Amino acid sequence: MNEIKPYSKAIVYLLRKTAEKSSPVWKDILLYQSEIQEYLSVIGLELIIKKDEGFAFVKQVVYDDSTMNLVTRRLLGFEVSIVVIVLRQLLEDYDSNPTETQSLDRIITANEIKDEVRLFLPENYNKVKLEKDLDTYIQRVVELGYLKEVKRNGDDVRYKIHRIIKEKVTIEDLDLFKKKIEEYAGTI
Repeated sequence: MNEIKPYSKAIVYLLRKTAEKSSPVWKDILLYQSEIQEYLSVIGLELIIKKDEGFAFVKQVVYDDSTMNLVTRRLLGFEVSIVVIVLRQLLEDYDSNPTETQSLDRIITANEIKDEVRLFLPENYNKVKLEKDLDTYIQRVVELGYLKEVKRNGDDVRYKIHRIIKEKVTIEDLDLFKKKIEEYAGTI
């Protein structure tokens, strides 16, 4: 019978979600990094650790078109995708223009997110429906792990944009989505 390895909990945790510095398995991930990577590579996964940014996650290794997807890919829907793309762009802008007093975390309010989403959409988009559902879309992005609520004071909610968004949404993805938005704007 095989014995349970001391890093087993870390593997199970990583297979389910992103591990942050505050998670109970963080120390095991760092301590058993090579063993975890060796195990994951057998099933076609790669361990990504962003020690400076305080998180780790598992990424699917794509060998060819026949690769089975062990990592869940979620279809987000148009509006949620826009919120994610806006957050990714905001984080890119934040990182590209650092100041001496700037923290590593990009903090943003729900109202700022809404303002940025409004600016991003084509002028002839149905903004009435968007306004009605924008809080739901933001909450979905929180559930996906791209935003983390850091402070709530009544209706004023502050979020941290989680840096994993840079790993999941690349600059190429950002550019491609912007082109699709321009094409979409030309059809309505």
